[in-house]
Amino acid sequence: MSKLYVVPTPIGNLGDMTNRAVETLNSCDLILAEDTRHTQKLLNYFNIKTKMISYHKFNEKQRSEEIIHKLLNEDINAALVTDAGTPCISDPGYELVREVREKGIEVIGLTGASALTTALSISGIETYEFAFYGFLPRKKSELDTALKRVLNNPVKTFVFYESPKRIISLIENIKIHMPNSTLCVCKELTKIHEKTFYGSVDDVLEQLNNYSDVEKGEYVIVGYNNDYQEKDDTDNQLSLHAILFDKLFKNEYSLKEAVNEAALEGIASKNEAYKASLEIKKIIEKLR
Repeated sequence: MSKLYVVPTPIGNLGDMTNRAVETLNSCDLILAEDTRHTQKLLNYFNIKTKMISYHKFNEKQRSEEIIHKLLNEDINAALVTDAGTPCISDPGYELVREVREKGIEVIGLTGASALTTALSISGIETYEFAFYGFLPRKKSELDTALKRVLNNPVKTFVFYESPKRIISLIENIKIHMPNSTLCVCKELTKIHEKTFYGSVDDVLEQLNNYSDVEKGEYVIVGYNNDYQEKDDTDNQLSLHAILFDKLFKNEYSLKEAVNEAALEGIASKNEAYKASLEIKKIIEKLR
């Protein structure tokens, strides 16, 4: 029976490649790589000769169909890799894994490098529970909405990914929405020039502004939201109903439009807004 292996690769230090990962890539019939040129360097280093094809966000649908057909009909094993770290974590792959599972094909995961867990482990910030958001939107209005969601999330530890050109802008925006947050900003994890910036949002912003190579390398931001305020569930539920009613009648929205906008504005999760909308629907039907 065919199998799909999800294989982590190093995020910077080749010494983090596990023996099992090398053995798996060697023994598989096909490697699915986000960037074949990048992965070829890794394969050359470990003398891996397995056939490789591209699998990335621009050809994900087409490739998924091809790969599933091969797994179902040719009795082969395939390995999914990303440019760095664990596939499917803020990278392409989850759609393939889902479809493969739905076809009854076995999926096997390997442990290995992950920028997410590496940053959490060295952050000094509570990790009993955390919310991972990947890369936040670039557009200012969408970024503000996303940060409001983070602010209102009762899970106070948050993790973002960010590029070097936007790191200072992101920290400045975190300061606007969560001025009392504690941050650990990790740069170039596991690489020669690895560096961390830790402290209050003001301290970290000052450290980054004084760092000459701030616009080089990739960043992981681990933070703790000290600005979160517990809300009374009853009051919150009443205000959510009022907000939805307001959107329905003032803006002449449908219930679906009101729910979507409330979720985008960070007023409530989509699930909470949807539940409230069902209650509103019942009230409206009674009034008719």
